[in-house]
Amino acid sequence: MNTIICPNCKSKIEISEALRSEIEEKSKIEWEAQKQQEIEQARKKALLESQEKLQKQFNNQLIELKEDTKEKEERNKELIEQITQLTKELRQSKREQQEAELKMQRKLAQEEEKIREDAIKKATEEQHSKISELQKQLNDASKANDDLKRKLEQGSQQIQGEAFELEFEDILKHQYPNDKIIPVGKGIKGGDIIQEVWDSRGNFVGKILWELKNTKTWSESWIDKLKMDKRTINAEEAVIISEVLPATIKTAGFKEGVWVTQRNFCIPICDTLRAKIIQLFYVRNSVQLKDERMEILYKYLTGAEFRHRVEAIIEAFTNMQDEIEKEKRYFSNKWARDEKNIRMVVDSTYGMHGDLKGIIGSALTQVKGIDLLLEDGNSEKVNGQL
Repeated sequence: MNTIICPNCKSKIEISEALRSEIEEKSKIEWEAQKQQEIEQARKKALLESQEKLQKQFNNQLIELKEDTKEKEERNKELIEQITQLTKELRQSKREQQEAELKMQRKLAQEEEKIREDAIKKATEEQHSKISELQKQLNDASKANDDLKRKLEQGSQQIQGEAFELEFEDILKHQYPNDKIIPVGKGIKGGDIIQEVWDSRGNFVGKILWELKNTKTWSESWIDKLKMDKRTINAEEAVIISEVLPATIKTAGFKEGVWVTQRNFCIPICDTLRAKIIQLFYVRNSVQLKDERMEILYKYLTGAEFRHRVEAIIEAFTNMQDEIEKEKRYFSNKWARDEKNIRMVVDSTYGMHGDLKGIIGSALTQVKGIDLLLEDGNSEKVNGQL
């Protein structure tokens, strides 16, 4: 028998060993349940605090994102105003230059007319008839020569244009094996090449219409025609490839709803437009289109900032090409000079070692690394003889 003390009356109570064990077991279970409840309350409290902290961080990030978007819109507005002012200044400068050229042409025409009249007055009546006849023959021959030259140039340009069109089709097929490259036949409206863009999952996401030009002058009517063809085939983007560009575009750019580029930059333009079309396809088909971040992405891809960034990429690409060519020329010359100097050092070292070995013989102290140097020199000489 075991004795326990009552906590209330302080009297001693004798209990059996089994009852004592049962009481201790219940007390242990109650204590563990209480501890488990305290642990669960602490876990819930920590989870609630963590959720509140995460919600606060998300709200702060959302506010920062809105402020950053507002700053970018303000910068874009300032940049557009600067570009607009620069365009006006360029147009004014071009207009003044054209007016000066026109005045000079008028002055030259007046002087030419005066010289011709003086020559006619000095000519005799007999010579006048002959000169008139020779002048007529010369004009006819000159006109026939100009017509023939113009026909030859048109034929040559047409052949070059068709050759580049076939070459460009092969480039697109090789660069984008998932896309469908469809040439447009002669006399059929719809540009020169239609590129159906397909993503890696096999989804058709849009079209790019290509128009290839091979002329010596730029025509503004090309843009209106290509925009009409773009609407006819329901294409997302349209591009004109021409070596002659508008005065406001240096290498590539966006003009009145149509991209204009030179041949060297058609692949970077195509990469950018394909990425844009694919992104817009996923945005349109996403169930979270009304989400704020998706709306920001949609505005960004369809806004002026995206276009400016593409133009900046193209300009950077042009500068990088120029710098790479300069570096190639510089390092080719530098490596040639260094190789010549190293060859002289190796030959001199090899000759000095042979001289000393012939004088001293086996008593010559072995220099660390000379064997490797001599092996390199001998191998290069053998290769040179071969």
